[in-house]
Amino acid sequence: MKEEIVDKDLFSDSTASVVEGCRLPVRMRNTEDWPLAEVLSVKDVCNIRMFYVHYIDFNKRLDDWVSEDFLDTRKIQFPRKDGTQVGTGLSTPKKVGGTTGSSRPSSPLGVSGASDLTVNGSALLAAAIQKRNGRKRKIGDKEEPSDTPSPAPPSTPAPTTPGPRQSGSLVTHHDDVVTRMKNIQMIELGRHRIKPWYFAPYPQEMVHQACIYICEFCLKYRKSEKCLERHLMKCNLRHPPGNEIYRKQTISFFEIDGRKNKAYAQNLCLLAKLFLDHKTLYYDTDPFLFYVMTEVDSRGFHIVGYFSKEKESSEDYNVACILTLPPYQRKGYGKLLIEFSYELSKFEGKTGSPEKPLSDLGLLSYRSYWAFTICDILMNMKPSSEGERPQITINEICEMTSIKKEDVVSTLQHLNLINYYKGQYVLILNEEAMKNCIKNKEKWKLHIDPKCLHWTPKDWSKRGKW
Repeated sequence: MKEEIVDKDLFSDSTASVVEGCRLPVRMRNTEDWPLAEVLSVKDVCNIRMFYVHYIDFNKRLDDWVSEDFLDTRKIQFPRKDGTQVGTGLSTPKKVGGTTGSSRPSSPLGVSGASDLTVNGSALLAAAIQKRNGRKRKIGDKEEPSDTPSPAPPSTPAPTTPGPRQSGSLVTHHDDVVTRMKNIQMIELGRHRIKPWYFAPYPQEMVHQACIYICEFCLKYRKSEKCLERHLMKCNLRHPPGNEIYRKQTISFFEIDGRKNKAYAQNLCLLAKLFLDHKTLYYDTDPFLFYVMTEVDSRGFHIVGYFSKEKESSEDYNVACILTLPPYQRKGYGKLLIEFSYELSKFEGKTGSPEKPLSDLGLLSYRSYWAFTICDILMNMKPSSEGERPQITINEICEMTSIKKEDVVSTLQHLNLINYYKGQYVLILNEEAMKNCIKNKEKWKLHIDPKCLHWTPKDWSKRGKW
């Protein structure tokens, strides 16, 4: 059998052939894990080649710029024109005796199926040639070298005049490399410096700054600390615009009308987009109300988080978007925002539910809130007469909590507290669920006091009130 001659240089351990669209194991920062990742962009920084990678099956907030030391090129999969991946099936030779092979350690996590491929000489050569020629990528109907600088994120300054409602959804652009990459390195908001999680369409001149400086009271953004200092000398706001509808101790809530305070609402949406992947930007904020939670001190009212809701919702959604800013997460503020949204629903005499899909962190917060609220009711049930078992219906739980029936049922199923028997749901108290409820009750210190809520629902069906 004639052995085919293959150029060994084509299979070197170098990352020179790694282009956008390739998939390969990448070491996750601050760990020893090597999950499969996709290369979204490549750039040179001070003669060092950097790669922007998305870890497959991981949240996008973990996406990062990494150097070539983080890549394992021996299990690389190259992009095809039809969008699929092709792997060489090669492992880089290791040291055998005194012969030097790979300079990079083998990743513990292999690419599924890559090592099982049977590859003959022709296939090896074809894969190697594709590796060398992979520097070109197709854009539209033209071929462009991959070392062309990535397109800058689109500049989307907030409109100053109201127009037709635009969804502005960035979720639909998941194939657009620009919107898949974080474009802001850092923001400074009051006393906090925060590293963003996702793309946000800030204006072009802001994207190239090392840090964006945001006024924590009016949320206007500035490109330097000096510009922010000059802005603060002129900014007379010390709290969000709108009406303060709740205050207890240091926690305060403001209701902001998206039509009356358009600039603030749009800046709030931009800020939120940095931390919400599924956030849909509405440049026309007229149909929305924004409820901003703040912490009060001698300097003013500092934003902690917010949720928005439609003035009119045909689906009875009581939350459109909800966010607790990273410095305030894991402190109970997320549940407090959720509880406040349901208190508003109680005042309206309705059951409500958040818009779907929820983010991963949002789903965890809501499940935790629903589980605690429902279990708390079940634990405190009392029988109507002596000697009888306590009884309650799902509709009664909905009326007491303002949680929509579908969410009550799904939560009870998640906790294994409900069975379907002879055409009806039967609740069975689970000792483990009750223990978790007691445990969560001890942790959950912050609660909304309905007596401190001063708010009257409006009938938004009459457009004159907009």
